[in-house]
Amino acid sequence: MSENARARWQARYDKSRVREADFTTLSGVELEPAYGTEDSEWPGEFPFTRGLYPTGYRGRTWTIRQFAGFGNAQQTNERYRMILGRGGGGLSVAFDMPTLMGRDSDDPKALGEVGHCGVAIDSVADMEILFDGIDLGDVTTSMTISGPAVPVFCMMIVAAERAGVDTGKLNGTLQTDIFKEYIAQKEWIFGPEPHLRLIGDLMEYCAENIPAYKPLSVSGYHIREAGSTAAQELAFTLADGFGYVELGLSRGLDVDVFAPGLSFFFDAHVDFFEEIAKFRAARRIWARWMRDVYGAKTDKAQWLRFHTQTAGVSLTAQQPYNNVVRTGIEALSAVLGGTNSLHTNALDETLALPSEQAAEIALRTQQVIMEETGVVNVADPLGGSWYVEALTDRIEAEANAIFDKILSMGGSTVTSAQPEKIAEAVGRGEWLVTKGLLHGIEEGWFMGEIAEAAFQYQVALEKGEKRIVGVNCHEDSVTHELEILRVSHEVEVEQVRVLQGRREARDDEAVTVALARLVAAARDDENMIEPMLDACRAEATLGEICDALRAEWGEYREPARF
Repeated sequence: MSENARARWQARYDKSRVREADFTTLSGVELEPAYGTEDSEWPGEFPFTRGLYPTGYRGRTWTIRQFAGFGNAQQTNERYRMILGRGGGGLSVAFDMPTLMGRDSDDPKALGEVGHCGVAIDSVADMEILFDGIDLGDVTTSMTISGPAVPVFCMMIVAAERAGVDTGKLNGTLQTDIFKEYIAQKEWIFGPEPHLRLIGDLMEYCAENIPAYKPLSVSGYHIREAGSTAAQELAFTLADGFGYVELGLSRGLDVDVFAPGLSFFFDAHVDFFEEIAKFRAARRIWARWMRDVYGAKTDKAQWLRFHTQTAGVSLTAQQPYNNVVRTGIEALSAVLGGTNSLHTNALDETLALPSEQAAEIALRTQQVIMEETGVVNVADPLGGSWYVEALTDRIEAEANAIFDKILSMGGSTVTSAQPEKIAEAVGRGEWLVTKGLLHGIEEGWFMGEIAEAAFQYQVALEKGEKRIVGVNCHEDSVTHELEILRVSHEVEVEQVRVLQGRREARDDEAVTVALARLVAAARDDENMIEPMLDACRAEATLGEICDALRAEWGEYREPARF
């Protein structure tokens, strides 16, 4: 780093972008926007270890984006209005299991699951109710869904059209991360190639028509929740991201145009400093690969933007009020790591969907951190800490070793220490990371690595080497039983009744024609988004769209592994 690093940072620090706020300590001490030595890395400097922006959170705080969804669209709409009315800055949609698997609420395989782990969405009409009274042109919306992500997103576009919103101005994030489904979460529909085909079509469509919207949120959250280590979460997630970059390049897209539309989704676990180091290392690794391997020239194409959710797997049914403390610590690690948006889990989520009171406490946890602690006053306040910097370097090294393994699984002899050789292969149209990812998925390598990490942690718990308060230590408690949110079976009965009524009222011939048109597009090289939008406009249901493509492409079956 040049000795002019501080001067460069000062030149880029735009005071006009700083919020009107009091940037002093509780005792009135004036604080600098950032601290460091003359020749150290500063916030906003490549490789962005210390954050993307010279102003840090002085320019803009993270978006408070609370994940919510249960029952039917009307019930979830009421929860969204509560979140926005109490200071939430964005929405994040949780879908029920039938929706996540691309099935309608009256599908026999949906029995007993409708509305239980999220909101049931069967058609555009449900989307209209979900966002009733909420201006989709004015609020950013994240949707956590991958297998049927593309048809669900098409339904949101049509709902926005019907509400009079300029769909070109939609902003938010769609998860769409099918690699992590094969690796960890298991909510796929088709095999890898058809899913990647749809993702590539969506990337092209959004780059051309909805430039602010991020069609891919590469998710490490579910990898960590499945039992991975922090380094595995980081490496598997970034490798998935490299695979999607290679997908965009294979479509002939300009990396400086489509890469800013990629975002990431990480877990904030309870090991405070390890999580901070993980977030800092993630930005650094991504920036270097984007510049040195994939040829990104602009800062925005090199930036790793990420959403964070506190660790659901760290919550305990025993002494559930302890979960408020865990969530607060995890949220603070995400903020000190520079997250761009954040969801805080509710204390009762290990038992059920959040009650309204628990959801409010989760929201207030973020607001206390933002408004009372002073952590927004200084960019990367732990930068330069010997411990944090050493841990950041260690996690980066562990991630690089995993990248090398993934490259080798694809038959490559190059390593992460040879970015120029990987770049040469990319220039020849050789997608080395993608090849390694697909081989690792087919062989069950990722699943095996996660299972081994989860096993080792469980052994440490049972031996008492790792401790969880209320579970294997400090077990005495006066905690009373919680009142939890329960979704009535009547929700499913009513959802099915309404769905069947909508089918009776629509033009079936129009649906048949639209679905046939969609299948025809699937059989050639045509971008499938416009035909899928037309199917949604004709009131085709999610299950009908996915079933039409299941009949064409087949369903994926995971290989057995012992």
